[in-house]
Amino acid sequence: MRLRSALTAGLAVAAALPLTVTTASATAGPAPAGTASRLGTCQEKALEVHAAPGGQRNVARISVTNNGNRSCVVDRIPTITFRGLDGSAEAVPPTGSGPYVLSRDERAYAAVRTADPAATEGHVVGSLSVAADPSHLGVAFGGATVGMPEGVHVWEPVTTLWQESRAAADSALADALR
Repeated sequence: MRLRSALTAGLAVAAALPLTVTTASATAGPAPAGTASRLGTCQEKALEVHAAPGGQRNVARISVTNNGNRSCVVDRIPTITFRGLDGSAEAVPPTGSGPYVLSRDERAYAAVRTADPAATEGHVVGSLSVAADPSHLGVAFGGATVGMPEGVHVWEPVTTLWQESRAAADSALADALR
């Protein structure tokens, strides 16, 4: 399996990339420099994480909602891990960690592809786990919950960055896989 090598490569790329952000508002989206220290990381108990079938084989849609009483930040890359396997889904496009602002009652979306539908390599696991920030423990979702009742087929998994809509997450995943 290539999760570990993909994670190592992704971390190397992340370490080499400077953090660049273009959005300056305190609404959902990439955050300007200094926002993370000003707003602080969202408390895990203030977030509601969901996962559902993604409409395509080996794709799941995920979302996170800030139910807290103030704006806060999560990592712009959702942390998606798979029961019993090392590593996590790689961000597409490749990028480094950075803050993503979630305003009060704001929801962000991402899509994760666990394996190419034609893949014969990989592993099948019972669940995937989603965390809005790497400092969080995350929430586990069984394969049936995400439309994979025979188990989650994992081979070179990828995830989008958090997006402002479900359609934007689907589009980002489709664009990355072209």
